[in-house]
Amino acid sequence: MHPSIEQIWQRYRAIDPAAPAAIPPAFHFCDNREDANICADLVVAGKKRATASSLAELEASGDPVPQPGEFAIVTDWDGQARAVMRTTHVEIKRLGDIDEDFAVKEGEGDLTLTWWREAHDAYFTRVLAGTPYTVDDNLQIACEEFEVVLAG
Repeated sequence: MHPSIEQIWQRYRAIDPAAPAAIPPAFHFCDNREDANICADLVVAGKKRATASSLAELEASGDPVPQPGEFAIVTDWDGQARAVMRTTHVEIKRLGDIDEDFAVKEGEGDLTLTWWREAHDAYFTRVLAGTPYTVDDNLQIACEEFEVVLAG
């Protein structure tokens, strides 16, 4: 664990002493350095306020579906803490039912649904390769919205 993870969590707990003592999960977005670092920058800049994970990907990695009220620490690709986020809303939707509003909340690319679909179809295809899951309109997606409670 990068030392910045504990440091940012302790900084947040100084602001919100009611926050849990245990350090929440830390993660980077995406499956490659360039996109992970772009997304971390978008979070810090206030442009990215949502993310989408397939239930299949969560199951394959053993990660639970995010829940409102949970904290997480956003890192860059190298594990450097960039922000503390708190999940505000989670809705399970079919991939084919993701709308332009959610694509805008994700804050990536040109903010269009077309860009979102192309980028996420490619991502889900990569991360689900070798699993029994198919990337199609019926793929179940955890559409997570969050607020940044501390940018570092």
